[in-house]
Amino acid sequence: PHPSHFSPGDEDFQENHERQKHKGKRRNGERPKNKRENQRRQRSSKSVQGIREESQSTTERRERRRRRRGKEGEDEEEVNNDGEVRPELLSPEELEKLKEAVDEKKKLIQSLRGKPWPMKQKLVSLRESQLFVEKYEGALGKGKGRKLYAYKVMMTKKWKKFQRDFENFKTACIPWEMKIKEIESHFGSSVASYFIFLRWMYGINMILFGLTFGLVMVPEALMGRPYGSIPRKTVPRAEEAGAMDFAVLWDFGGYAQYSVLFYGYYNNQRAIGWFKFRMPLSYFLVGVGTVAYSYMVVIRTMARNANESGVGDDNSFNFSWKMFTSWDYLIGNPETADNKFASITTSFKEAILEEQESRKDDNIHLTRFLRVLANFLVLCCLAGSGYLIYFVVRRSQKFALDGLENHTWWERNEVNMVMSLLGMFCPMLFDVISALENYHPRVALQWQLGRIFALFLGNLYTFIIALMDAINLKRKEEKVVKYNITMWEASLYNGTGPENSTGPPVTIHPADVPRGPCWETMVGQEFVRLIISDTMTTYITLLIGDFLRAVLVRFLNHCWCWDLEAGFPSYSEFDVSGNVLGLIFNQGMIWMGAFYAPCLPALNLLRLHVSMYLQCWAVMCCNVPQERVFKASGSNNFYMAMLLVILFLSTLPAIYTIVTIPPSFDCGPFSGKNRMFDVIQETLESDFPAWFSKVFSYASNPGLVLPFILLMVLAIYYLQSTSKSYREANVELKNKLQMVTQRLDNFVLLTSYGSDFILNA
Repeated sequence: PHPSHFSPGDEDFQENHERQKHKGKRRNGERPKNKRENQRRQRSSKSVQGIREESQSTTERRERRRRRRGKEGEDEEEVNNDGEVRPELLSPEELEKLKEAVDEKKKLIQSLRGKPWPMKQKLVSLRESQLFVEKYEGALGKGKGRKLYAYKVMMTKKWKKFQRDFENFKTACIPWEMKIKEIESHFGSSVASYFIFLRWMYGINMILFGLTFGLVMVPEALMGRPYGSIPRKTVPRAEEAGAMDFAVLWDFGGYAQYSVLFYGYYNNQRAIGWFKFRMPLSYFLVGVGTVAYSYMVVIRTMARNANESGVGDDNSFNFSWKMFTSWDYLIGNPETADNKFASITTSFKEAILEEQESRKDDNIHLTRFLRVLANFLVLCCLAGSGYLIYFVVRRSQKFALDGLENHTWWERNEVNMVMSLLGMFCPMLFDVISALENYHPRVALQWQLGRIFALFLGNLYTFIIALMDAINLKRKEEKVVKYNITMWEASLYNGTGPENSTGPPVTIHPADVPRGPCWETMVGQEFVRLIISDTMTTYITLLIGDFLRAVLVRFLNHCWCWDLEAGFPSYSEFDVSGNVLGLIFNQGMIWMGAFYAPCLPALNLLRLHVSMYLQCWAVMCCNVPQERVFKASGSNNFYMAMLLVILFLSTLPAIYTIVTIPPSFDCGPFSGKNRMFDVIQETLESDFPAWFSKVFSYASNPGLVLPFILLMVLAIYYLQSTSKSYREANVELKNKLQMVTQRLDNFVLLTSYGSDFILNA
């Protein structure tokens, strides 16, 4: 573009325009159709000849006009021999027009992708716009008073580049993003949703680990009393010989039991260290804060997923969108191209299955009978597993009364192993039963998740009920031990010296002091053992059930009697439902037992980290895609709903023990108090003024709390109803918009083809 375009009223501009127009007609080979047109052509040729003859006089007129206008007429010299613009020769109006032209070209570059133009025209327009911007944008900053504009242009470019680089950096910092994309391209979005959920759980446990490690374990280890200073931090004399044995440490006894890993190690001293750190208060608030944070994150994630799933219509012209918009033309890596090709193929399989399932028509009576039968079989399995766990836990209590050292390894770990085996084999049985129901794969997955959820929940609450019986036994034993300790202290001080003696006090090593059973540490140990046994069972099953199975099928297929890949045993498929429920219930056990074992978030964080790499390797090397690849739900709210339910059910036993059961008298940060939450009242009375304590007591009155809860429930109901009405209105507007679009298409067809289209139809 030339700056003379900004003054199109010039006489020479009109003459040159007419000359170029006639030349273009002659070049295109247009011939005059009649005599009048021939005469017009002759006149145009004469005018061209006259223009050539008068070119010299035109130049002289231009020189005279330039001298007459002075500085205002110097715009004809604004282009030098190099073709660069000299902004100091432009008038303010022309400079403003040039800036507007640059801005228009920038907007065209940004919106060029959405223009309904041919690709060749887009490329030409892009090159011309970029050359125009590069040429004139820099020239605008060369004149006087225009340095600020050039500086703004430069900083705008640098800011956009920084934003683009920062977005790339954020994408690169997402952990395991490329692994999950590769899995999604080969196995579909349903398998990838599990690994996305696992990564989300990993982030949650990092926060929980930071709270417990930074505010509970580290302060006690650095500022609390050292090991061996008091009885609760010392291994008893009778257990010192085997305190470092592997079998003892594997069961988290010995030195592991008397460490910061468990509740009983922490002292009830109100302030520790030079920092005067409130250890009991911090322990209680961290336990409450981890649960509150988990509730907040789960509910916030569910709300965000609900908002994302309610936007857009994913069902209109599904195959057309996939056909014409799936490929990414910026891919330059062959491996990435292969993954993208596999991803597009998998998405087409998902869409075809969705369409087939929407048109399927089966015998409704037979289907109902088979579904009722399947649910009856599932209920029988759930009842049997619950009774088996209750029987095993009662049996383990008898073993504990007799002494665990008198029993075998299986009898000592019978509860954990039975729960792990039930969690491994019952989902397989449910998968076989679900084949009778003939559901859509996504609906079948949700039913499978619900049944495994009921199985795990029943097993967990059966375990909790049996554990409550063990807690009651420990409390009865504690009363006896407390009485014996009182008698031992009395006999010790009465028998060490004569009456009215002024000798030094009797010193006894902490390892020789008798102590009571710490039921909080016992609960923490049970949860840690359950997590460890479940993790080991999962990894062993993965190596044997997936890896060795794949090796046998791969290397023995050519010398076997039948086709091992197509028949039995074949390659295994990735069990989405079992793995998701395993994650959810492991997290539930973390929430339930973290108050009594602060080490549980750290163990779960390590487990999730190893599981991500091990399962990613296993799914790519040992598994095959499902025969019926289906699209996962638009949001993971089904997973989040189950996680919210298990969070609520996991906090109930912990809240019950904190509120109703008195803490042990000689272990833990709340020893010596009637209830664990008394530490809040003690802090208010000691560290806050009296009026604040009264305000807190009034605010915690049930007469105020219950109406507040009722008001929140009513507000939630109102917002849910409003959201439902908005959703229905959104669906209705989409239907109307689709009808209007269809009518416009029909109108365009009728106006384009006319009566011929109607007759041919």
